[in-house]
Amino acid sequence: MKVSICAIALAITSHVASAFVSPSTIVPLKDVGRSSVSSTKQLYATINVDEEAPRDTDSMEEWSYSYGIGRADGIQLVGENLDGFLDVHVESAQDLPAGSSVMYIPNEVILSSNRAIAEFGRLEEAESLLVGNGVESEIREFYLMLKILVELEKGEESPYYHYFEGLPRFFANGASMTPFCYRCLPPFAVKLCQKERVKLNHVAFGCKSRVQFLSEKTRGDSLLWEWAFQIVYTRSFEAPDGSGDLCLYPIGDMFNHATDSNVAYAYDEDGNCYAQTTRDVAAGEPLTMTYSDPTNPSYLLARYGFLDESSPASFCKLGVDWHISDELVNMGYSTSTLLFYKDTGEVSEQVWDVLLYKYLGDVDVGRQQEFYQAHMNGDYETKQSYHECYYEQTREKLLEHIDDILGELDGLSQKSAYGGAVAGDDHPRLPLILRHNDFVRATFMAVRSYYFPGEPYEEQTGSFSLSSRNAFFT
Repeated sequence: MKVSICAIALAITSHVASAFVSPSTIVPLKDVGRSSVSSTKQLYATINVDEEAPRDTDSMEEWSYSYGIGRADGIQLVGENLDGFLDVHVESAQDLPAGSSVMYIPNEVILSSNRAIAEFGRLEEAESLLVGNGVESEIREFYLMLKILVELEKGEESPYYHYFEGLPRFFANGASMTPFCYRCLPPFAVKLCQKERVKLNHVAFGCKSRVQFLSEKTRGDSLLWEWAFQIVYTRSFEAPDGSGDLCLYPIGDMFNHATDSNVAYAYDEDGNCYAQTTRDVAAGEPLTMTYSDPTNPSYLLARYGFLDESSPASFCKLGVDWHISDELVNMGYSTSTLLFYKDTGEVSEQVWDVLLYKYLGDVDVGRQQEFYQAHMNGDYETKQSYHECYYEQTREKLLEHIDDILGELDGLSQKSAYGGAVAGDDHPRLPLILRHNDFVRATFMAVRSYYFPGEPYEEQTGSFSLSSRNAFFT
């Protein structure tokens, strides 16, 4: 049964920042070290990871006190219903000045990829497989995922059992999506979401048989591996000490994302983690962190499974199917620089540069190279003369691109409406996907209105026939 909790504050017995629980008061963690792999009783995981299973946040609260996780006065966890599932975030019930310590996570409680490697040793066969599959950058995530699986096998004997019980079961990111979901997204978002699915296939499913210290039953449970993968990929952060360690900070992983974030992690000399405010925070304001580039909401959807509606801009979607040459990169081609600004409707300078570079490549390669060299040499005057000379052509290319994307979104809207009507509750990620598409549409319409105020857009309509049903849902 789906959880339906709306704006329920979970009561917290809090600690003032100056009196956080010291490590000496922590209940000792059992079986820390490599010996835990060989001595585990190989219990099969008792946690229910079905996506509709309820989260036991009350037990997680009690667990956090037992293991010395401290919170300052007024810091509370708040639960709310998000598309039928429980989302938990952190809020402050009182004003906080910048530099306030709001949460303390003892070193001993932090789940760490470096510690996992020390505990298990290097699994050379699995690492070779990851490298061979092109996901060598995910080795830290792989070991942290194994640590979660080892703890899950201990069942209630694991010191992390109640923490795991309080974590989400439902995810809406790219790795969790179905072919139906992909068919409802524009091409750039699909590309990002499918990359996350590839990671799941290689990092989790592809290495199951290479981890002999896990029980045969665990190795064969794809649902459990997927859940451990999702916890790592949606809740872990790189340590702030420059070590490259990838960590899970229990309870500290409840800070949601925001563009204008107000919290960051810091370590003390003993490796304990503090969450501290980076600016003044008003009472009732959520405490948030920035997970990734806020100008790429499609990536945040693909990786984490949410839409950041506070994003000030969005990647303009140019060149999703292009071969991205070194010259294009030098011209400024990047998802973080080719931006459409949601609130003003303006576009970044790099959008104009790339559009003109591509246009010149189609009509006059010699002039394209002159424009490129002017850009590389910092010759602003020559660049500007090219922009002035070809403004109307570049402007036409911009309108063509905008209308192409809006047309795609029109078609997706029709498909999604049809799919939602037929599939109903079978696709719980559809509301998020629709909000994402609406965000992209609103951003593109803002740009269109700013640069082409006298040219109304005619929404494209078409038919999505019942004969298309089988192809759509497969």
